[in-house]
Amino acid sequence: MRGFGGPGRGGRGPRARRGDVRAAVLALLADRPMHGYEMIKEIEERSEGAWTPSAGSIYPMLQLLEDEGLIRGEEADGKRRFTLTDEGRTEQDEKSGDVTPWDAVRAGVPTGHLQLRGSIHQLLSAVKAVASGGDEEQQKQVRELLDDTRRKVYGILAEGPADESADQD
Repeated sequence: MRGFGGPGRGGRGPRARRGDVRAAVLALLADRPMHGYEMIKEIEERSEGAWTPSAGSIYPMLQLLEDEGLIRGEEADGKRRFTLTDEGRTEQDEKSGDVTPWDAVRAGVPTGHLQLRGSIHQLLSAVKAVASGGDEEQQKQVRELLDDTRRKVYGILAEGPADESADQD
């Protein structure tokens, strides 16, 4: 596995199949009105970090769906919120299946990978809090802890995969 996202992914995680952005937008708007950034964050959360669509995939899809008459955008508080039209709700009802778009993406990612991503995200939040609010001594302690942790992680990799046959002896 190269990078954190898998082979050739550069750490971004699995990419949804073509058409999933459309299904995801319609599914989200079936729940409640949202703006584009809110949809990006909601998909990321529902997929447990396995899929974070880019603004370059969400906003053109919103425009396309609006042009097709499936959604309607309205300005409110400086943000453009989108809602399903009756036609959009009909398409969503007809095409929604047992598996949501974010579940389909998440199904292709090992559970341990998702849990590790979650732990990294939580660690990064804690480090950012110390970086912005901690004094010099606290920041030094965190740097030392991170350096030690990095060495231990590489040590785990150096040990190789856990040998299941050792448990059978």
